[in-house]
Amino acid sequence: MAEKLERSVLLAPASNWGMIQKTAAAQADAVCIDLEDAVAPGEKEASRANVIRAYKELDFGGKLRLFRMNGLDTCFAYRDLVEIVEAAGDKIDLIVVPKVNRPEDIYFVETLLSQIESYKGFERSIGIEALIETAAGCINIREIAASSARLEGFVYGSGDYAASVQMPLESIGELDENDRIYPGHRWHYVMHAIVSAARAYQKRAIDGPFAGIKNQEGLTQACKVGRAMGFDGKWCIHPSQIETVNQTFVPSEKDIQWAQLVLNEYEAALQEGRGAISVKGKMIDVASLRMCRTIVERARLAGLLSDSR
Repeated sequence: MAEKLERSVLLAPASNWGMIQKTAAAQADAVCIDLEDAVAPGEKEASRANVIRAYKELDFGGKLRLFRMNGLDTCFAYRDLVEIVEAAGDKIDLIVVPKVNRPEDIYFVETLLSQIESYKGFERSIGIEALIETAAGCINIREIAASSARLEGFVYGSGDYAASVQMPLESIGELDENDRIYPGHRWHYVMHAIVSAARAYQKRAIDGPFAGIKNQEGLTQACKVGRAMGFDGKWCIHPSQIETVNQTFVPSEKDIQWAQLVLNEYEAALQEGRGAISVKGKMIDVASLRMCRTIVERARLAGLLSDSR
């Protein structure tokens, strides 16, 4: 699976054409048009036309183009896939499947996509991202991760997850009084499970949205926590959040310089016939080299390094 830059994913309700249009010019790495939580039941069927129109008519540049379908436990899911993919599947990069509980959920979407792509003669396969936002999804995440090569990543859905495990939550993504009571990070288990499964099976891991649009300090802290835990990016519910997210989910200049130094020193050591090396008093092992290569690759992907550097 080719690496894709997915630091920021800007969401827009499928029922709001004006908001969808604005996403095309936003500086996000990806756009996700939402047919699930952001759309009222009575508008879901009509809103499919906006997803089709958007990806057939609007210029999204180099952004990844996603849509979130409705849950597999609803009567809307299969029609979301059939109508939208048949009409615009060659313009869509990824489909976000909400409330994935078990590997069979991915099998269903994969099978239907394969049939549609074959029928329409599409040359490129559409990828899948699984929203992990239930207790069942959390405990089955390893099996879900191994279920399909079409599965490219996970997204953490904190709001529905909190409801699923009956943990009180005042605002999605924001810390509240419950977090101050608990002696630790309340969401560490599920977030670490997502990142671990993603890395074990070469998937991306995307942190969920932050509801406090005017809480810049809280957003910055949430981004730093997500980055520290190993997430690749974060969902954005407002364009004002994109810059903070993009700036956080990339290696710092300090990290880039260190990684380049280590890799250069290691290359020089190999040419001289040396194995183990020490850089600025720190022993460098194989794990260190892997981390440095990852930093440099992510920096290149984000446009912070050219191939000549």
